[in-house]
Order: sequence, then structure tokens, then C-alpha cells
Amino acid sequence: MSYATYITEALVCGTWSRNTADRSYLLFTREAGMLYADARSVREERSRQRYALQDFSLVRVSLIKGKQSWKIGSIEIQKNYYHEAIDKEARGSVVGLLRLVRRFVKGEEPHSEFFDFIKSALEVMIKPVDERQFVQKVLQVQILAWLGYVDDKKIPEKIRDIAPELIVEQYDTHTEKIADALYTHAISVSQL
Repeated sequence: MSYATYITEALVCGTWSRNTADRSYLLFTREAGMLYADARSVREERSRQRYALQDFSLVRVSLIKGKQSWKIGSIEIQKNYYHEAIDKEARGSVVGLLRLVRRFVKGEEPHSEFFDFIKSALEVMIKPVDERQFVQKVLQVQILAWLGYVDDKKIPEKIRDIAPELIVEQYDTHTEKIADALYTHAISVSQL
């Protein structure tokens, strides 16, 4: 019996050690959504997967769908957003965005456009950004809107569908207050 193999980009959102040298990974994939995948002997020093499968990494991975779970086959690291962030604030932004994704994205459902949006948001947040808190809050509101936790009509039009790299140009205190209120309300009513 042969098992289906999928090759896709993935963001490593979490890691759990199992047994002596095995690990389970929470991967947000472009082609299959959020899933848990196991890697055997990955904690051993001789493992080639050891350094590629670090939290906050963007990887190209082959996944094998087994009877009960996903298994990680070959892996190729593309970048680690946490390590490429320019300073402590940028690393905090990377952690904050991926925590939000980890908290709200559930299930093995493809989100290719959403995955691409998250990648571009992370690319913006690892660089120097003016008004970083504002940009991060707007990105969080856009993520929550994409997932259905924020009503699109309540988001100010100038930040509703704007690309992540253009958000800083829309800064004003009124928009910041609206974004903060939308984010706070979505988090409180989500019960997650």
C-alpha cells in the first residue's frame, strides 16, 4: 500500500518532544492548512532535519499522510523569520503574528492566499518599521477578518485590503484606536 505524499511550503508554528529523539510539529501549510506532523529521530545530532525544523521557520517539506497521522519526509529550509528579524521588537512581532495564526487557524483546510498573506506580513515585520505597533495591530485585525472573527465592514476602508508593506503610510491615531478596538473585541468574543 502506498501513501500519498504532498510537497508544500509550511511555517513551523510549534514543537513538542516525544520519546527519546522524536518530535511532533505544528505546521501551517500552504496546501493542507494547519496540521500536526511527526519526525523520527530529529533530535539526534546526526539528523539533517534538526536545524530546518525550528520554530518560526519557513520550509519546503514533503509530508506523507499515514493511516493515523502525518509524517515529515524531506525538508528544505527557506528562512527563519525569528533569526532574520533585525531587533528585539521585530522578533516580538514575528512571535505575535505566528501566535495569532496558531491560536485561530484550525483544521486541515487549504488556505493558499491566506498563507501568502502571512508570509508577506512576516517579511514586513522582520525589517525596520515605523509605527511598528500600529502596523502589527492592523495586520492582526486583517488576519482575524480573513478568518471571520472581524466584520470587514467595520474595518476602515483605507486599511481593509491594503498590502502589508503599505500599512505604515495609513497611520493616524483615529485608525489606530479603531484597529485596537476591533482586535480587542475579536479576541474577547472568540473564546479561544
